[in-house]
Amino acid sequence: MTVEEFVNKVSRFSGGHVFNPYRDVCPKYDMPDAALRRKETLLRLVTTASQVGIGSLWIGRDLGHKGGRRTGIALTDEVRASEVGKRWGVEIPRFTYGEPVSETTATVIWSVLSSIQEHVFLWNVFPFHPYTPGESFSNRSHNARERAIGEEILSDLIGLVEPKRIVAIGNDAEKSAKILCPHLEVVKFRHPSYGGKNTFIEQAEDMYNIKKKENQYSLL
Repeated sequence: MTVEEFVNKVSRFSGGHVFNPYRDVCPKYDMPDAALRRKETLLRLVTTASQVGIGSLWIGRDLGHKGGRRTGIALTDEVRASEVGKRWGVEIPRFTYGEPVSETTATVIWSVLSSIQEHVFLWNVFPFHPYTPGESFSNRSHNARERAIGEEILSDLIGLVEPKRIVAIGNDAEKSAKILCPHLEVVKFRHPSYGGKNTFIEQAEDMYNIKKKENQYSLL
């Protein structure tokens, strides 16, 4: 599979109560060409990642309505999207109107990533935004059918970027990673939500030998 074939596959997905940021346009917040430009950005990111080599592939659960639904980038909100561009040498434009929206999980994730020099690529088990019926701007966990679809896509991505290890953020990500990657090191991090922030930060600092800075995370 080529990178272009992979991105086309991702952008074709359509499911009930799921927003695909590479196919769908949010009538409330998105610019008219948002889906096309998110797809083009994904193509550039995966192309670059497949060429430079990946130290770690960080995997979350699914896109959130304040983060990846808007940016098309896992574990990344609009406030931190420019950091992705700097890391990969890819321009990340705005796809929505109004002020950039911040997401709590993305804030914690990037407080750590900003201190990691290794090439880290971000993805999710289910790389779309699942929401509760009738509530487009809510977050729900993907179901079993959606997980199977996401795992197939994740397997394709792993074949393209060939990471040296998988960092699974949370139980759902660990479960899929161990099924798909028996030949790779899988490290589980506590998900930073629901009281897991401090544990997540400590695990990342230990694994990547990040020097702790006093009050570094006091504003998170």
